[in-house]
Amino acid sequence: MSFDAIIIGGGPSGYVCAIKLAHYGKKVALVEKENLGGTCTNWGCIPTKALLTATHLLDEAKEKADKLGIKLLVEGFDLSKIMAHANKSIMMSRKGIEYLMKKNNVMVIKGTAEVVNKNKVRIKETGEELEGSNLVLAHGSVPTIFPPFSQVEGIWTSNDVFLMKELPSSLLIVGGGVIGVEFATFFSSLGVKVKIVELADHILPYEDDDVAEEIKKSFARRGVEIREKTKVEDVKKVVDGYEVVLIDSEGKAETVVVDRVLVAIGRRPNIPDDVKNLGVEIERGIKTDKRMRTNIEGVYAIGDVRGQIMLAHVAMYEGIVAAKNIAGIETEMDYSAVPSIIFTTPEIASTGLREKDVDKDKVKISKFPLSANGRARTMLENIGFVKIIADKETETVLGMSIVSPVATELIMEGVIAVRNKLKAHELEESIHPHPTLSENVLGALEGITGLPIHL
Repeated sequence: MSFDAIIIGGGPSGYVCAIKLAHYGKKVALVEKENLGGTCTNWGCIPTKALLTATHLLDEAKEKADKLGIKLLVEGFDLSKIMAHANKSIMMSRKGIEYLMKKNNVMVIKGTAEVVNKNKVRIKETGEELEGSNLVLAHGSVPTIFPPFSQVEGIWTSNDVFLMKELPSSLLIVGGGVIGVEFATFFSSLGVKVKIVELADHILPYEDDDVAEEIKKSFARRGVEIREKTKVEDVKKVVDGYEVVLIDSEGKAETVVVDRVLVAIGRRPNIPDDVKNLGVEIERGIKTDKRMRTNIEGVYAIGDVRGQIMLAHVAMYEGIVAAKNIAGIETEMDYSAVPSIIFTTPEIASTGLREKDVDKDKVKISKFPLSANGRARTMLENIGFVKIIADKETETVLGMSIVSPVATELIMEGVIAVRNKLKAHELEESIHPHPTLSENVLGALEGITGLPIHL
């Protein structure tokens, strides 16, 4: 069978690329060895947010009901139903993608793709061969785990959380990045004693210090212990769970015993030998230009397999850019305003430049606290802020960071501003609805153009 494009991998980058190519009238084959949706749908974005939706509701009820005059007749949770909700969310998303494949006449082939050459792919299980004018590599990523963790039975990766039947009594999370803090939020909400170990100077090392400090206040309230500038020296299975040796930055050792250990130090590109043998250039992942082209003509790479920004929404847009270029529409990726979103309580979101990355003499930085916002008061929320970084001379918005309820929704105003090089006054002069959390953005903007009215 011959196609305009063969796509290997049905995750966010692969399936979006397939749909977009179909929109351009191209004949497309998509090969997926497991389930459509990739890590995001089956082991990442969708199930974690389903779990966190449950615990967010539980937290809201426990922390706010009495203060708001609401009497709870029952307080508790059913883990099996929480997990069932996550599984239902996975299935609905997966079925939605399957529907879109059929709607757009994309041929989906279930099996393991083996690259023969840039124009030929063989299905391992059947021996069937596909020929294509273009090849799109969208193999995704796998959880990172290395010694000593890989040598100890029962150590969890993020994938294992979604298979659990019962809660651990205590949990050590290795890695305080996005995956680690989201799982810390989930488990601590259900009463699990959680400890986070982070090697860097602070948790969420890719965010600013003040963002990390703000979310640490929330973790302190829920009893989460955080050990920064600390590494795991050793781990072994014992009768009561796992014995873990921690070493801090001064070389001091501490041994802790926990029920479970979750390794959440990120993911690595999934690059099988057949892809390596194709001759694509590999650095951290498969190297491409901004049109998603590899060093081999007609071969593209998109999503986590590139080893760069491993976010589903980035992968999706890389799929669109690849599809456009395959269709003859010259397009380049623009990574200047990628939103980073973290579903802790409160949520965290940022885009553009961070404060730690700028020359303070060349920018204006304005910060507006959540505690000064009327809507936040009605919600009994006081942890958080909006921070805006703008060019000192032109007041062009260069970056935005938000710690707040629904920060993951609010950040889109910052994405549009950074992407389109808007000036602070252009946003400030747009009337923000009252009373809303979006007024925190307005307050921060006023700090760039002059003085905040409500501070």
